[in-house]
Amino acid sequence: MTARIVPDDDAGRALAVEMLRAGAIVALPTDTVYGIAVALDTPGGIEALFMAKRRPRDKGIVLLLADAAQAPAIGQWPETAATLAAAFWPGGLTIVVSQRSDVALPAALTGGESTIGLRVPDHDAPRALAAALGPMPTTSANVSGRPEARTADEIIEQLGQSVGLVLDGGPAHGGPPSTVVDCTLGPPRILRVGAIAVEAVDAALGRAVRRPSG
Repeated sequence: MTARIVPDDDAGRALAVEMLRAGAIVALPTDTVYGIAVALDTPGGIEALFMAKRRPRDKGIVLLLADAAQAPAIGQWPETAATLAAAFWPGGLTIVVSQRSDVALPAALTGGESTIGLRVPDHDAPRALAAALGPMPTTSANVSGRPEARTADEIIEQLGQSVGLVLDGGPAHGGPPSTVVDCTLGPPRILRVGAIAVEAVDAALGRAVRRPSG
């Protein structure tokens, strides 16, 4: 059945929360492109995201958060991570931290790694859903190898049979992906340069970070 499209407003978000709690995949706008998400506690939910995207399962999926206060409940939260979150969240920075040993996360979420990527996006929709549901596994709304969907109609064209609901927030803003910083290391290491400049990360930490290799 083709996904239902509803406006990204209070009623639409309430319906999205209801459907996510019922185990559905929901497409939603973010501060860059559209994403598809499931509730973290949905049995087989992460695997369903991989199937929808036809994505290799050795690639982890980031958790979108409502705010930085949710981060320590999911991962170990060193001072470097807290400093970067204070400087750049909400915004285009993904912070990689070690998983907490006392928190069970789906093995499929991290591609077998002991780390997890966390981000607070600069958009109300994913933050509202994460506030209601907790940290939310989210990946770009496209079939792997195809361009990211920028409108609700493009989501339906690529993923319509896999998605239960699309929150339509208008055309996606686009822009560079998030910068990814690994805070499991000292000093932290840039894994991907994106929306946040390396020099800005250096300035926030008061020291140089390790640059991407290659």
